[in-house]
Amino acid sequence: MTRSIPLPAGHGGDGPRLAAALGVPPSSVLDLSMSTNPFAPDVAALAASELESLRHYPDPARATAALAEAIGVGEEHLLLTNGGSQAIALLAAERPHGRVDEPEFSLYHHHLAATSVDAPRWRSNPHNPSGRLARADERADVWDEAFYPLATGCWTRADPGAVVVGSLTKLFACPGLRVGYVLADDVDLVERLRRRQPAWSVNSLALDLVPRLLARADLGSWARQIAVHRRALATVLAGAGLRPLPSDANWLLVEGARGLRERLAPQRVLVRDTTSFGLPGCARVAVPDEAGLQHLAAALAATA
Repeated sequence: MTRSIPLPAGHGGDGPRLAAALGVPPSSVLDLSMSTNPFAPDVAALAASELESLRHYPDPARATAALAEAIGVGEEHLLLTNGGSQAIALLAAERPHGRVDEPEFSLYHHHLAATSVDAPRWRSNPHNPSGRLARADERADVWDEAFYPLATGCWTRADPGAVVVGSLTKLFACPGLRVGYVLADDVDLVERLRRRQPAWSVNSLALDLVPRLLARADLGSWARQIAVHRRALATVLAGAGLRPLPSDANWLLVEGARGLRERLAPQRVLVRDTTSFGLPGCARVAVPDEAGLQHLAAALAATA
């Protein structure tokens, strides 16, 4: 059975590939390799009523205004992007030298022209892959806050002078929709990034959905639910002889997990192999909802 398991992609989210390999519907695979919000609203149902927007060229004005109001900043400080990955790419093109302390999210290295210890620091917060939030006295020039709202119930750490990159599609569990953003005090920087950005980067469907999604956002409740289910996930993993590490995020980094991806995949459960982070022998497991937790527990018991 394990021969049919596809090799891990560098970013997780291999659920459809695993489903195809197993010959099962994608909806039957519990994909814990991508860390999205398990309590997000049904984005597909909302999108079905916005399909008329695809007949029009994208206009980011209304979505930008809605997100700026939600975060509590002026619109001139905010740029919507084609996912968090484009936010990172645009900023790295504008500021091509950075400091990256490993292990860290691989896209920083991918887009930065050069890294050194004395360059402006890039730091995911919560840290990816450990899941730990930065200390209050810790500083970075670029904060990647893709998962910050799910860890804290707040939109941003809001360090003066720092640039933030974020991802609405992590928050609303729709990575295929591709909506990210750059947030900066420096409005000239935001304008330069806007000029770098290819025209119509964020599609009309995504832009029309943003205000409706934001109206359904409940950051505080989501963060509390994730904390409860994170503790339950740690209990399930520890009961199976694994070593989950402390985390503030919507995932757990697990030690002693060599082969865990291959072990669980035939049971229609997918976890993130962390070799791409330089951590072979570990796995990153996203926090699931209650049904997902039961699915995972059954899969671990079946393969014990």
